[in-house]
Amino acid sequence: MNVPEDLKYTSDHEWVRTEGDRMRVGITDFAQDALGDVVFVGLPEVGAQVTAGAVCGEVESTKSVSEIYAPVSGVVVEINGGVADNPEQVNTDPYGEGWMFVIEAGPGNDEGLLDAAAYSAEIST
Repeated sequence: MNVPEDLKYTSDHEWVRTEGDRMRVGITDFAQDALGDVVFVGLPEVGAQVTAGAVCGEVESTKSVSEIYAPVSGVVVEINGGVADNPEQVNTDPYGEGWMFVIEAGPGNDEGLLDAAAYSAEIST
């Protein structure tokens, strides 16, 4: 499984890329592989207030439906309309074109997240 070193992770299989006060969010390679072919992505609305650990979207695949959890608390400031129109991007490029939304959370909000080594250990058990 691909687990980039420069990202943070949740135990619910979301990844976070910190960009100043903003955090770009998607689901991990492990999650997309477990889901199978993604056919629909439901994203939060721009302006939505999200709470760390709360459901804020969903991913549907040919196998199942999985909830997306906010990795940090903050305000959704951007969504990836491309992944809503082409959900297969979650499978083909989960850490690039398959990103889902951006949360403005402020610095230091990623402290409860896992680093790549801890997430790799978690998914290998």
